[in-house]
Amino acid sequence: MTSEINDTERIQKIVQQYERKRNKEKERYNIIKDTEDFKIKNRQRAKDHYNLNKHIKKERYETDKEYMNARSQYNYYKKKDKLDIFEHKYPNKIAMLKQRNPQI
Repeated sequence: MTSEINDTERIQKIVQQYERKRNKEKERYNIIKDTEDFKIKNRQRAKDHYNLNKHIKKERYETDKEYMNARSQYNYYKKKDKLDIFEHKYPNKIAMLKQRNPQI
């Protein structure tokens, strides 16, 4: 019985500590977010991240290019209520779409 009370008190204490910490971090961020130094560092960090990972984005784009094209065409024909024409014209694209998204 006492262990349950202690457990609930500990949980409440931990939650309160977490909330105070988050509030302090939010206050600190709101104070420094408009400073020029913070903006410069943030932009530099974003540029560094982009330069380190742009090959990954390019690879993902190259692998998903056909899928995105097929999905775009599917949505076009769906909007025009001509899905039967799309299915007849592009069965390989329908197969690709169904492979990735079985709900289609």
